[in-house]
Order: sequence, then C-alpha cells, then structure tokens
Amino acid sequence: MNDQIRILLVDDELDFAETLAERLRLRSFDVNVVSRAEEALNTIDAGWKPDVVLLDLKMPGMDGMDALIEIRSREPDVETIMLTGHGAASSSIEGMKRGAFDYMMKPVDIGELIEKVEQAVAKKGNGG
Repeated sequence: MNDQIRILLVDDELDFAETLAERLRLRSFDVNVVSRAEEALNTIDAGWKPDVVLLDLKMPGMDGMDALIEIRSREPDVETIMLTGHGAASSSIEGMKRGAFDYMMKPVDIGELIEKVEQAVAKKGNGG
C-alpha cells in the first residue's frame, strides 16, 4: 500500500486552489493549500514536507520562480510542477531549467495533473 502523496499547493487564486485541492483530496492525496510563496516556505520550514509542490508562477510578493529556487534550496528532493494561467510558457520553461519537474497551463486537467504528480513522485523515489 502506498503512503499518501503529500502535495503543497501554492496559488493566490484561492477559489481555484481550494477547488483543485478538494478534487485531489477526493483521490486520496494529502493536500495543504497556501496562497503565497512565503507561506509555502514557512510550511516547509515548520516541518510539513511535501512530495510535490504545485506552484503558481504569478503571485503577489515572491513569485513562483523565486519560490522555486527557495524551495529547491531547502528541500532539493521535493519535485515542483509550475502552474500558469498567463500563457507564460517561456517562464515555465525557465522554471524547468531551474529545477522544476514540469509545468501545466491552467485550468489543469485533473487526470493529467495526477499523472504528472505520480511521475514526479516516481522520479523522486528513483533518486531524481
């Protein structure tokens, strides 16, 4: 039996984030939702270590790219999937160069997202 996959969902669009989190919880994922990058870092620093971070690219304060760098410096083996609703594929590709596992355009397809999360966890489990 697999341990429950822990997902940290970081998105300032709380309606989107809560809806997505609920859909993931219904599929037995352990999801923690925060609306700002700083909250995500505080959550990780407080000891809640996710398997995968779903990270919005554009947020007030620290953006997703800076958050990605900070998360990777704290937890190098946590995989990150960038989420963007702004057609910013070039930024998402830049995120992958900086260590993100993958990126997805919003609104995300739940089946595709789950597949990417499972691939990220498998990569992590194989030592990256």
